[in-house]
Amino acid sequence: MGRLGTTEIILIIAVVLLLFGGKKIPELMKGLGSGVKEFKKAAKGEDEVPAAKKEDENK
Repeated sequence: MGRLGTTEIILIIAVVLLLFGGKKIPELMKGLGSGVKEFKKAAKGEDEVPAAKKEDENK
């Protein structure tokens, strides 16, 4: 498997547009972006509940 060329990328974009339509694409990208943001946040360990942090500090 090699890299994706220009033709393949254009074909993928065309298929996505046909499947989802132009109006749904921004919503999908927004959801994908927030998912990536949450994943990075959880990977750094910033996703802990504040109440759980206070309980750990009190012990």
